Amino acid sequence: MGPLNGVTVPEAAVAEVRDFILSLIEPISAVEAVPLAAARGRVLAEPLTAPFDVPAHTNAAMDGYALRATDLDPTAPTTLPLFGTIYAGHPHPTPLPPRAVLRIMTGAPIPEGADTVVAQELCHAEGSYVTIPPGQTAGQNIRPAGEDLKAGSLVLPAGRRLTAADLGLASSLGYPFLTAYRPLRVALLSTGDEVIAPGKPRREGQIYDSNRAVLTALLTHLGCTVLDLGAVGDDPTYLLAHLNQVAPHVDAILTSGGVSVGDADTTRTALASLPAFYFWHLAIKPGRPFAFGRMGNAWFFGLPGNPVAVVVSFIALVRDAIRKLQGETPLTPPRTYLVRLAQPLRRKPGRLEYLRVTLDPNDPEGAAYPLPTQGSGVLSSLSRADGFLLIPPDATILAAGDRFPFLPLDGLL
Repeated sequence: MGPLNGVTVPEAAVAEVRDFILSLIEPISAVEAVPLAAARGRVLAEPLTAPFDVPAHTNAAMDGYALRATDLDPTAPTTLPLFGTIYAGHPHPTPLPPRAVLRIMTGAPIPEGADTVVAQELCHAEGSYVTIPPGQTAGQNIRPAGEDLKAGSLVLPAGRRLTAADLGLASSLGYPFLTAYRPLRVALLSTGDEVIAPGKPRREGQIYDSNRAVLTALLTHLGCTVLDLGAVGDDPTYLLAHLNQVAPHVDAILTSGGVSVGDADTTRTALASLPAFYFWHLAIKPGRPFAFGRMGNAWFFGLPGNPVAVVVSFIALVRDAIRKLQGETPLTPPRTYLVRLAQPLRRKPGRLEYLRVTLDPNDPEGAAYPLPTQGSGVLSSLSRADGFLLIPPDATILAAGDRFPFLPLDGLL
């Protein structure tokens, strides 16, 4: 798929466009040392290996008594003298003598000579002697050194988006910092004479800009640093100059509105003459117009103007591009699962539809109810939705009970 030089490709398949965009984007190279307290959600730039075995020493899995299994009578209780106590962090200074036991706490090192731990609640201690019941198994209740991780083994691969559990794991290995890709710098801009910022007096025909608010939230959720460029009116010359001014200072630019083929679609007019810019009419609902290209060092994503279409386009196309630019790998897709449609529907074929639905919490099969208003500008329906039911392009008559993939919004918005 070569540069389209201002030509719009009609009804382009979403998956094809996504794969094409990802084939061009390469991760940024800049990395930095990040303290663990600030590393959640960052993308690891260097693989993390274990500097030592985990556990570092063979230890007790529970409070009890350490002993030799060969000292026990397999058919009757065995009474042995108590040789001392071992606490976590305090190895016993001498080996365990034959036919003796050591009181041991969870996590404490297994003493030389011992090979079994018997839970304290199974034993009877009286004075300096302990009675152990029959039926014990050699090696029980012992965690061997390196059971979790071997020294030198891979713990976390490069490209992983770090979770709270990852940070706890890194801390347990003694790492105070991790090497991560620096945060992406992303510029946001809305277009249209009718768009004004919240807080300003609204004249007839004007609308408050919701797109920058939702895109800022989506980008910061991915760990990006957002530069808000505000809104620009329908002036392609000024718009292009504005974008050229910011492009050298950011990694990506996202605009909303003006990328279709109408007379007032100034974003498309401003960019159509630039080399290596692409324009599509996507086979997706809501949303259709989409632009992609390169401005200096910045990747450009031109989204539609209606707010629900903005969110759908971001999830379908921009989200994975941002993740790849951040260095994340592999790009695992959001999890979906099959749910049944609660009511029949008829629709026009031809586009992959992101149908806004709510789920019945009392239905074990997850019945999905479409929101009554599905317009691309009806942001309130997206706010009320539990997620999207993904309806394939060729589906026309949908029966109640038909099953479709459900994409939860939890974790995406």
